[in-house]
Amino acid sequence: MKADGFIEIAAPPEKVWPFLVKPDLILKWYTLLRDFKYTSKQQAGVGTTFHFDEQSGVLMKLDFVVDEWVENRALAFHMTSGNFVKGYEQRWTLEPTPSGSRFTLAEDVTMPWGALGRVFGLMVSASSKAHIKELLAQLKVLAEA
Repeated sequence: MKADGFIEIAAPPEKVWPFLVKPDLILKWYTLLRDFKYTSKQQAGVGTTFHFDEQSGVLMKLDFVVDEWVENRALAFHMTSGNFVKGYEQRWTLEPTPSGSRFTLAEDVTMPWGALGRVFGLMVSASSKAHIKELLAQLKVLAEA
């Protein structure tokens, strides 16, 4: 199940970036998260590991590793272990614009259960898209403050 969205933010990428990498700031805009913590000494760059608990209907406890980290530009990560879903990837990008930044959040969630999981994914995709809109709006408010 793929879902994505973007928002224009009246702040430069340098002001938005901390909201993407600092746990206390991530929790302020990514309101589906109940917990976010780095799980290794490395807290920046490719190979960084982290855990989050996401509440979107069910409580998902997920571990991730960072695949891409380009400061003020892009952050991508994929699930290494977790419950309820088979796979989970996200990519966050920041593009400078004349008025600030364009932030894009794209996710790809793979459900277990084969064909049944794909049907379930289609059923909840509208909810995922609505959640992404809410997250983007919250990030915009915080980054523009």
